[in-house]
Amino acid sequence: MSAKLGGMTIRVWVDDWQMQCCGTAFRIGDKVAWTLEPVDRTDMLIELVGQDVGAPVTHVEDHHGRLPADAPTTPGVVTAIHAIFCRSEPRPGGEKNARYLVPGSGRLLWLHEADGWEDESACTAEHFHGYIVDLDVRR
Repeated sequence: MSAKLGGMTIRVWVDDWQMQCCGTAFRIGDKVAWTLEPVDRTDMLIELVGQDVGAPVTHVEDHHGRLPADAPTTPGVVTAIHAIFCRSEPRPGGEKNARYLVPGSGRLLWLHEADGWEDESACTAEHFHGYIVDLDVRR
């Protein structure tokens, strides 16, 4: 499956843990070449930040084994970055020490750059969860 796209801007989810492990920092205007996996359901994002923000996400950036090592990259230019912060809490009947994302608790913080380590005091929700990035793949 190829992630080769052209003539448009796409919305990409970038997990916090992927960036923290071995991601490369990026900023608005940067040219990147990411390994992208198409997604057809964004229920988790829609639950956290709403239909208007979560539903347009069409791809997930991956560099940790969901895709083959030789999967093609998609070049593009970063045009917008939003950090997602959300609350988590125990769930009745859930595992004793497990915490679960709280639907509707997602908050967006518009950023100029991203490195995977966002200041959690910048938003009223507890935890940084990842980025929604607009990527212009026409260039």
